[in-house]
Amino acid sequence: MKKIKAYFVGGIISSNEAEAIALYEKSCFGEPEKERIIYSLYEALFLIEKNKIEVYSFQNKKISEKDFLKKSQRIDKKFMIKYRVFRDLREKGHIVKTALKFGAEFRVYEKGARPGKKHAKWIVFTDHEAGKVTWHEFAAKNRVAHSTRKKLLLAIVDEEGDVSYYEVGWIRP
Repeated sequence: MKKIKAYFVGGIISSNEAEAIALYEKSCFGEPEKERIIYSLYEALFLIEKNKIEVYSFQNKKISEKDFLKKSQRIDKKFMIKYRVFRDLREKGHIVKTALKFGAEFRVYEKGARPGKKHAKWIVFTDHEAGKVTWHEFAAKNRVAHSTRKKLLLAIVDEEGDVSYYEVGWIRP
């Protein structure tokens, strides 16, 4: 498969190439919108690292992986923490999508489940191991997961870049 050519314009990364559509149908990378596939920053970097995509500016100038990373970090200060979680989950075989409408970083599908066919199992919040969360913030995250009928998955990234996961659920005594 040849590399997908995508464009980074106005904060949106997209491609209308047949390879982009084929990759979406096979592995659920990106979101179809009209005649093109829209990628999240995390999906695009993952695909850059896997040599599946090349990203260009609107002037048709190729954006290097290093420059793409800089742009992404300017857009999202927590980009590297979120990306490490995204990459870890994708490499473990999960489909990972953004969850902005839920107020979280990601929604994650069980292995073998596809968006549109099944609902995501987890809603994911990411943080660095040195981060602090108040009980109020923790309760709010748990309520979001409960109200969306998903399990809360806390993804904590340590100093070495390793990710630990904590699944939180409601119990009724």
